[in-house]
Amino acid sequence: MRLLAPSPELLDSYRASLLRGWSSETASEDAAAADEELAEIARDPAGFIRDLNDPLRGGRPVRLPDGSEVPRLPGLRRWMWDEEYCGAISLRWQPGTMDLPPHCLGHIGYAVVPWMRRRGHATAALAQMLDLARLEGLPHVDIVTDLDNVGSQAVVRANAGVVVEEFITPPASGSHAALRFRVLLDPR
Repeated sequence: MRLLAPSPELLDSYRASLLRGWSSETASEDAAAADEELAEIARDPAGFIRDLNDPLRGGRPVRLPDGSEVPRLPGLRRWMWDEEYCGAISLRWQPGTMDLPPHCLGHIGYAVVPWMRRRGHATAALAQMLDLARLEGLPHVDIVTDLDNVGSQAVVRANAGVVVEEFITPPASGSHAALRFRVLLDPR
């Protein structure tokens, strides 16, 4: 499994996952979100790709689970690739601080398409994304998982993540129980 920057050459495989009703924007089978992304790709494929890799924060706003929109943070998105698109992982940060705005629960988020799960892709992708976070000069990253998502918790723990708190997510993120992990990023 490799992490690849989204590119026009890979877009057809990503579109295929959207056509199956899955969207990395919701990390679930959400036909409405998938349809929105398909429409964006049809309107402006190059712009869609450009917005996915946005270290300067110029892309489209982020839609929260409650439907509200917030400005996009600087970030990098990579696609998990194993002969085809199999998921996405994102790194986001605020320049000059490790703090994140209340609507952004963690520095890294990831999702694997259902038909490619349980193959170690998320664990490998997180390890590779941690290297990119080091290159951005981040001393640590926080990663949030749902309290009942033991698979995702195992991914973070396999990458040296340690629980720093259990909390209830803000209402815009669903008001559910979650764990915040921290991964220290010693320079290599």
